[in-house]
Amino acid sequence: MKNFKLIKGMGIATLLAIGLAACGTDDEKAEDQTVGEQVDYTIVGTDPGSGLMQETEKAMEDYGLDDWNLITGSGASMTAALKKAYDKQEPIVFAAWSPHWKFIKYDLKFLDDPDLIYGDEEEIHTLARTGLKEDMPEAYTILERFHWETEDMGDIMVDIEDGEDPDVAAENWVNDNQDKVAEWTEGVPEVDGDKIKLAYAPWDSEIASHFMMKQVLESIGYDVTISSVEPGPMFAGVADGSADATMAAWLPVTHQNYIEKYEDELDDLGANMEGVRQGLGVPAYMEDVNSIEDLKN
Repeated sequence: MKNFKLIKGMGIATLLAIGLAACGTDDEKAEDQTVGEQVDYTIVGTDPGSGLMQETEKAMEDYGLDDWNLITGSGASMTAALKKAYDKQEPIVFAAWSPHWKFIKYDLKFLDDPDLIYGDEEEIHTLARTGLKEDMPEAYTILERFHWETEDMGDIMVDIEDGEDPDVAAENWVNDNQDKVAEWTEGVPEVDGDKIKLAYAPWDSEIASHFMMKQVLESIGYDVTISSVEPGPMFAGVADGSADATMAAWLPVTHQNYIEKYEDELDDLGANMEGVRQGLGVPAYMEDVNSIEDLKN
């Protein structure tokens, strides 16, 4: 039976007002405190109902973090809290996933997860509605071939975080990586304004991949609509055909429940990226904290 608290509905302003790292103002006092005391027994989370948050609740229960609180919010509120703490070199524990621009901009680390509550490394898969191969063979071929590296995605994410429009950031990457794009589009005939809908979860990583693919599909003549929705509607939309495809399925752990629900109604085109992961993160300057088990001390 879990005893930890799940705190919902925190806005960015409220989240930043919480004394997540209040103890960092007194270095001598902080040295005598446990990690929990330094961060007020608070883990900064993200979107409620996401696979990452569900796994974090499991981790808190499994590792006996009964006195800890898990704050729900959004990716934006989490990164805002991280930036505030990082700028002051103060401690913070947060729900983390990679690839994400925060691992490029900041020196961060995942906490070891001996019990593998978050699983091992994951893959991001491309899923299509059944029948897409027959209806849009050109798009299907490109989506099936699509594969890139975390560094590719990171280039677009950082540009967007630095203020670039997502369309422009994606276009710049496509222009700079014509060799990779050519591998996906080689031999694919152009189309004449065929409409295609892509759905993605509202994460920085998936914004990068879907705005990029929008550019690629438009280059061969597609009229592309991309829609940001929560993971549940994303999977449901591809399953019922209201969306044609998504490139945002994190497997086998993060989105396992959706795959189990809709597996017979989805066409899995395979992994478009390997080596992605999720878990609990801290800044690298928290040198004495290296495992989720350390949070109990």
